[in-house]
Amino acid sequence: MGMRMNYGKAAPGAMRAMNGLETYIASCGLEPALKELVRLRASQINGCAYCVDMHSLDARAGGETEQRLYALPVWRETPFFSERERAALLWTEKLTLISVDHVPDEVFEQVRQHFGEEELANLTLLIATINAWNRFGISFRDVPGNYKP
Repeated sequence: MGMRMNYGKAAPGAMRAMNGLETYIASCGLEPALKELVRLRASQINGCAYCVDMHSLDARAGGETEQRLYALPVWRETPFFSERERAALLWTEKLTLISVDHVPDEVFEQVRQHFGEEELANLTLLIATINAWNRFGISFRDVPGNYKP
């Protein structure tokens, strides 16, 4: 399977905008390991092979354990994640699948126990951004396997 088109070349302004989001997210104060777990989980849900490859490699390069990476799809059934990480993963799943139940109030209340208002806004931007990247990667068939952290 090959890439359908080079969207970065076709729309460099769009890529500058996306990279601007990434620049903000890099310095927003959320923990790097948490950001990679969120990116990887959203990419798994969306089925973006390129992003799953990229963010699993980035997570490992950042010191993430293979055990936690393997358990990420079943995070609810494992003891490997902190309460803050669990809240972020719940928020990730609810926002990535937002059409299912539109993020119920009880989910918001549960997540806000672990994140301040600015952190929650930044987490939401992180999730929205990886979901946008997933749409580029899936739609235009980014090919996994060549990314280097």
